[in-house]
Amino acid sequence: MTDARTSMPRGLFGDDALPLYERTAKQLLDDLRAAAARPGDRLPSERALVERYAVSRVTLRAALAQLESRGIVRPSSSRGWFVAELDVLPEATVASASAAPQVQGFADYAQVNGLTTAGKVLSATVRPATVSEAEQLRIAPGADLFDLHRLRFLDGLLVVLEHNRLPLAACPALAETDFNTASLYATLRAADPPQLPRVADYSVEARHPTPREIELFEIGETMPMLVATQLTSNQESRPIELTVQVYRGDRYRFRASITNEI
Repeated sequence: MTDARTSMPRGLFGDDALPLYERTAKQLLDDLRAAAARPGDRLPSERALVERYAVSRVTLRAALAQLESRGIVRPSSSRGWFVAELDVLPEATVASASAAPQVQGFADYAQVNGLTTAGKVLSATVRPATVSEAEQLRIAPGADLFDLHRLRFLDGLLVVLEHNRLPLAACPALAETDFNTASLYATLRAADPPQLPRVADYSVEARHPTPREIELFEIGETMPMLVATQLTSNQESRPIELTVQVYRGDRYRFRASITNEI
């Protein structure tokens, strides 16, 4: 199985392979171009945009946040959203961003491939960050850390045991969200300000299962486990997520494109 958080090369799928909020951002940008939008033009209300694109308000805000991060639109306190400068509205803006590798969440991967997701939270707590965690996430030792352990399923099959650690200050709603059903990345995108996963340092190693993993996955001692470690940064290049994912070796495949830049 392709990693739930590693995007597949663009071109393998069309625009439908993009997460819904990215497709919404592209549609909105296309509409701005079609309407010959000018700097300072006000966008319709969020309610009108939700109805136009048939998406949730969470998805719409993630789309607007993505366009804001590219300099295409800007918010105004209590007045709504406005078009930014025309010189940052070229045709290549979305095309180049879509062509680049994207950090993809488990739920995003499932949606693209028409799979049903489910989760089972094993623990969800707020605790002080250790010195090691603080160094990786660039927060103060002892700062509030949201610590989440859960099992992730695709079409009813257990695929991954996941351990997420995130600075609570980046998204206080984490502590109040039910991640048996909620998407972690959708929750980050809906934060104020939005936290958009942009870059991930990713490594994979193989090892034998632990006694707890043998019990949870209902496997034998000889089944290899693939362990993926990921440090994800947001649109401002600040680390927002430290994750360890443990996969059954027979339900995971890692793919990557390697390029020699000349």
